[in-house]
Amino acid sequence: MAHRILHLSDTHVSRTGPDEDGVDAVSALERILHDARHVPDLDLVLVTGDIADDGSYEGCVAVREMVGAYAAERGVPHVYTTGNHDDRAAFTRALGSGHLDAGGRDVGRLAGGSAGKRAAVSDVGGLRVITLDSLVPGSVHGELDGGQVAWLRGQLATPAPYGSVVALHHPPLHVDWAPFMRNDGLRDRDLLADAVAGTDVRAVLCGHFHLQLSGTMNGVPVWTTPGVVTRNDRTCPPDRIRGVLGAGATVVDLGGPFSPVFLTLHARDPRAGEQVYLVDAVSWDDVDED
Repeated sequence: MAHRILHLSDTHVSRTGPDEDGVDAVSALERILHDARHVPDLDLVLVTGDIADDGSYEGCVAVREMVGAYAAERGVPHVYTTGNHDDRAAFTRALGSGHLDAGGRDVGRLAGGSAGKRAAVSDVGGLRVITLDSLVPGSVHGELDGGQVAWLRGQLATPAPYGSVVALHHPPLHVDWAPFMRNDGLRDRDLLADAVAGTDVRAVLCGHFHLQLSGTMNGVPVWTTPGVVTRNDRTCPPDRIRGVLGAGATVVDLGGPFSPVFLTLHARDPRAGEQVYLVDAVSWDDVDED
């Protein structure tokens, strides 16, 4: 059986709308959802973190309402993970476990013993959807604690009818010539790699880098989707990070002869490619996000 996911990430909506760089995050999300209206036969909408740019409840609610309306029109669930900009308390208040059905009801089963972290699982037509919480408050990089990894191993011990997808904000892969990726991605990559090796995981889906990036981890495909609020333009020098306008998303197809397939969508934005910032590519863990 095939499953199709619309994969979004890094919506960065604040309580007032714009992100910290002044980008109209609400319009960016509205644009990509509008331009993705013709994608047929969706089974799930997934948003892999940085829901609210300022970590606010209001930002999370705004994204939930926009994505939820899109999902409700198609009768499909919508699922969210935390990101480094998010606040767990606000995320929980607005999104619960992060696993919402087409009507907005919380259907996720939270991991036990994870000290309030938003790791959860739900079923989408026989496809097991597992979300992990890689948020490290006050830091840009991501980590997974041993409790989450043990819980993940327990979930994957029994195969699901149509396999599993694992979703989290911080990618467990990078390119060597982009130092910010190495510094600011998932720090404990090997723990995740070992947990998914030899299981029914069909793909690991991530965000955070605001660009599309693919690779494998112990034979499991890993995909990083472009950002909604801005896109990371890697035509800049390796020691810089260039953010440009142009919302993106991915259609993930699971099942069929080429599975998994990742198709990138770009919003029809007349200002796409316009530079928003150009900064030194030091580890952003040195930057105060507040």
